[in-house]
This record gives sequence, C-alpha cells and structure tokens, in this order.
Amino acid sequence: MHTPHDIQQALEFAFARQFALLDSLSTQQLAPPYHPGINPPLWEGGHTAYFYEFFLLRPWLGQPPLMPGLDPVWDSFDIDHEDRWTPGVVPERTATLAYMRAVREHMLECLATRPLTAGDRYRYRYAIAHQHMHIESMIWARQTLGYPPPPFATLEHDLPAAAPMPGGDVEVPAGRYRIGMHISGPAADQADEDFAFDCEKPGFDLDLPAFRIGRALVSNGEFLRFVEAGGYDDPKWWSWGGRKWRRALAPRDPDPTRPDAPASVTCPIYWRRADDGWQERRFDRWLPLDPEAPVLHVSYWEAEAWCNWAGRRLPTEFEWEVAALARSAGAGRQRYPWGDRMHAQRVDMDAARPRRVPVSAMAAGDSPLGCRQMLGTAWEWTASQFLPYAGFTHDMYPYMSTLQFGYHKTTRGGSWATSSEIIRATYRQAYLPQRRDVFVGFRTCAR
Repeated sequence: MHTPHDIQQALEFAFARQFALLDSLSTQQLAPPYHPGINPPLWEGGHTAYFYEFFLLRPWLGQPPLMPGLDPVWDSFDIDHEDRWTPGVVPERTATLAYMRAVREHMLECLATRPLTAGDRYRYRYAIAHQHMHIESMIWARQTLGYPPPPFATLEHDLPAAAPMPGGDVEVPAGRYRIGMHISGPAADQADEDFAFDCEKPGFDLDLPAFRIGRALVSNGEFLRFVEAGGYDDPKWWSWGGRKWRRALAPRDPDPTRPDAPASVTCPIYWRRADDGWQERRFDRWLPLDPEAPVLHVSYWEAEAWCNWAGRRLPTEFEWEVAALARSAGAGRQRYPWGDRMHAQRVDMDAARPRRVPVSAMAAGDSPLGCRQMLGTAWEWTASQFLPYAGFTHDMYPYMSTLQFGYHKTTRGGSWATSSEIIRATYRQAYLPQRRDVFVGFRTCAR
C-alpha cells in the first residue's frame, strides 16, 4: 500500500464493506439491546470515520469538526461502553451515514491533492487497518445477535476440500529465532519499510528450546469428545481462573467459593444438542455440527481445560510465531508463512465464507515447518499475557495497545473475518480470557 492508487483502492474497499454491513440491517437491527461484547453498529461506523477525521483530516486541513459537539460520542475513550447504547446519544442512520460519506470524500480529496509523504502513508495505513478491525467486530456482532451473515460472505458452499496432511505435531528444533517486526526510526517514517503496530515492535532474537506443535487447529470433533466425556463438569481439568469463570456464568449458588459449584456452561456458546445430534449456530441458522471444522467461540479457559484433559498445552506466542515463520536470528522481515506477499487464495480470510473450512484444508498456506491455517480461519489462543516488548514505544494512537497490556491474553493469526489487508504472522491481538463471542480457536503443543 505505497502509491496513492493503492491507498485509494484500500480506502474505498474498507468504506464499502462498512457501508454494506450497515445498509444490510433494518432500523430495528441497528438498535439491538445492550450487550457487553459488541457495540451498536452505527456507533462503529461513526467511530471509524471520526478516527480518520481526528488523526488525519484535522491536522492536514485545520478544519472544524464535521459534526460539531459529537467528539465525545465518537471517541471511544470519552464515552463509556454502556452510554453508546443510550437512545439519542448516537446520531440516527441518515446522519451517521452522511458523516461517514463526508469523511470518505475528504480523505479521497486529500489523497488526490496532497503530496504523499512517508508520514502520510503511515497514517493512511494505520487508519485503514483500524477500520478493518471494526469491520471484523461488526461481523462478530452479527454472530452474537443472530443476524444474517455479512452480505459479502458469498462463498457459502465453496468450501476448499480437505488436503492430505500428516497427523500429529511438527518438530520445531531448538535455536535462536527472530520475533516481531524489526523496524527502525520514528513510527511516522516507517511506511517506507513494512507497516506494523507498536505492540509488534521492536523485534528481537530469542532462544527457544525444541518443542512440538500441532499441525492443525483443534477441530469440532476433537472438542466434542471432551464435551461428551463430561469435561465441563469435572473440576480437575479446570484451573482456578477457569473455575471462577464458570461460576460467574452459573446459576446463583449459596457458596460461590466451591470449586465444583453448578455451572450453566456445558459446551461452547453456540452449540446445542438436538434430537438428531449436535448443532452449531452460525449467524441466523442452526446447522449440524461439522466435526472437521475448527472449534470456534471458545474462551481461553475452555481451551486450557481441553488441553489439560488431552494432556496437551497451549503454545506461547513466541512458539506460535516460530512455528509460523521459522525465522532464524538475524533473518530479514517476513510477513507470511510462505513469503512477503499476501496470496488471498492461501488463507480463509476476508469474511468470504460464512461456513468454516476443514482443519486440513488450505495446504497452500502451510508454514515452512508444515503447520496449516496459521493465518486466517481462527484467531488462536496462546498461553502468553499481552505485554509490551522491551523498548516498546506507542504509535500515533497511544491506546491501541497500552490499555490491554497485562489483563489480556495474546491471540495470533487472524480469523476468517479478518482482513487480509492487515494480517501478518507478527500481528498480536489482545482478548480477555473470558471472551468467547469472538472468532477464536486454538492449536496445542505437546507437554
């Protein structure tokens, strides 16, 4: 994304996707009841437009706000999450869409008339990536609310066939490996190198002992065996944090300190047992559970409990990155398991398929060591807390990473709903361990 034409295409594509998500919802669907894991759809659209306006248009043009008095509404750190749902706070559909269109036109005009500096290119790329993050959150909101799939999820029946692959684990040899993005200089000058967020920098070299990691994501069928073996009801598989999470979702118990207190969680959130077998809800439809698809919508605690039951463990985020890239110390930058250029046909991304591909599909995207679907399909829980790398310096948006440090777990790889415009194997995403509404699954390591 280096030329004005590249940026124009990326900008128009991101706005088109967000408009499609909003235009495909009724007035009633645009005002759902409060839910802690999502945002009102119109607020998401206005917030991403405001991000462009605040960080790019105002510094460049010196103009007053396009919607005077509404900065505290669109700024996610001025308005509490609950207040975004208050009737009358967020402008209605016509006004919000008009604001988004105005911001888009100003952005395109700046792109056509302003000289494109390295700093400008960095800001464009940052704002477009931020918009794609919110596009993904708008997609998982549709799953949460039981709305239809996004209108651009058109490949419902075009599932890649399973491809031959050895079972089990790959062996990762002990060695000194390169982690993160090795980018030098101020953030605003980095667009001429390879764009990355602050949490991916500065890169460093790390000694790792040998380990074994799963070639594939854990499938629905594998997770179902844990469910049917009574794994949710056996406290020995659950850590203290996992038991606390289950108690928080349980019917009220007179003694909440009991580790075996009754719990309402007995399977992944969108599963149910029907007369003819297990089903899974995908957006607005209940479908037969596909045993070959990767398990999704499981919390960190559920993934951890499955590992304990199976005699496995979650990888650290550094083990995950080495399995994805296998970059030795001193190696140059590399974005993807297969090289430095995105090939969208190698990954299940961009919200093209509302139904999930088998865990053995997408062989063309295999990592150098033979791990499959390390990009796309499902975000992957790791055992690592989301913490800054040594020498961390925040980027132009200081809250992108800093507010998540310490309390969140690191996930890697992106999901089927993540944009291939922004993903790379060094990309780090932070989710609270109790989250199971997002598109997260996991792969495991041998103990």
